[in-house]
Amino acid sequence: MEIKILGSGCTNCVNLARVTKEAADELGIVATFEKVEDYQTILQYGVMSTPALVINGAVVVSGRVPSRNQVKAMLLKAE
Repeated sequence: MEIKILGSGCTNCVNLARVTKEAADELGIVATFEKVEDYQTILQYGVMSTPALVINGAVVVSGRVPSRNQVKAMLLKAE
């Protein structure tokens, strides 16, 4: 599974990365994680508000940090 965290590196971006990593670990999902801070790349995903979570090329959340359980549901749906 390919997971990308889109954002400038703000506190919410760091929190989203942490919550997503914890959720993947709890589910036993093997994933590659990438942090994307380049604004042009972020805009190519159609994201206007960060942080954003991209799973396997699809933006699943933007502009907020979901709970760990919400991220787990997103990861399971993307599997």
